[in-house]
Amino acid sequence: MDSLFILFQQLVPQQLLSRMTGWLAELRSPLWLKNTIIEQFVNYFDVDMSEAEQPDPTAYANFNAFFTRPLKTDARPIADADIVNPADGAISQLGAIAQGRIFQAKGQYFSTRELLGGDDERTAQFDEGQFATIYLSPRDYHRVHMPLKGTLTGTCYIPGKLFSVNTVTAENVDRLFARNERLVCYFDTELGPMAMVLVGAMIVAGIETVWSGQVAPPQKAPASLDYRALPEAVTLEKGEEMGRFKLGSTVILLFPKESMAWDAQYAAGTPTRLGVGLGHK
Repeated sequence: MDSLFILFQQLVPQQLLSRMTGWLAELRSPLWLKNTIIEQFVNYFDVDMSEAEQPDPTAYANFNAFFTRPLKTDARPIADADIVNPADGAISQLGAIAQGRIFQAKGQYFSTRELLGGDDERTAQFDEGQFATIYLSPRDYHRVHMPLKGTLTGTCYIPGKLFSVNTVTAENVDRLFARNERLVCYFDTELGPMAMVLVGAMIVAGIETVWSGQVAPPQKAPASLDYRALPEAVTLEKGEEMGRFKLGSTVILLFPKESMAWDAQYAAGTPTRLGVGLGHK
């Protein structure tokens, strides 16, 4: 079954399917259809609407508004920790970046350089550093927040495949996270440079940031922006929202060598919640 699932991933028109999903997720009418889809999603994935600022699933204008719903202000307190979890979900993997390679799953690796779109200068900043891969499931809160205070220095949108992201694909799709569409965001922090990589996946209808709105789709080519020369810096506090997924997917954090360490309780598969401690100096 795993082999058939991977074959399906390779044969299906990933971009077309995902863009069609994005179009459907923006529909506001007919109301009965929009409400039925949202209510079925809530029931199937056991979504906890009591945490939402608006707990009535039928009150949202469309599916995307529901999926990116804000939470109540006290739903995710930010811990007094050096580094906090940037999202709800589960730790897919975390550990050291060894010889420029990041562990994916079950004998699968990908290179930091490929993940960051071939930027040698940026890649060198994370040599022998630390990484954490955080998977957001369909039932999770899908806004991504800052793990610590940072000033944006640059972004790089990298077009790519749209394989599903789950245990099966992580174990069987070579270089999954370095092949999928993604947005790399670089920040200066008290720990040095930090990269936050927002990875797209099949039927992910879009990736947004708070400073520039929707980034993916529709670009067809890589696009880098340097924010260091702006007259007004984009600085975000620890726990402040930095972006969101319209469906899906995965966040990868990168830190430099000897700048931090992950808290001892984390391992592959550990559930996480936005705002709880993740690492320390």
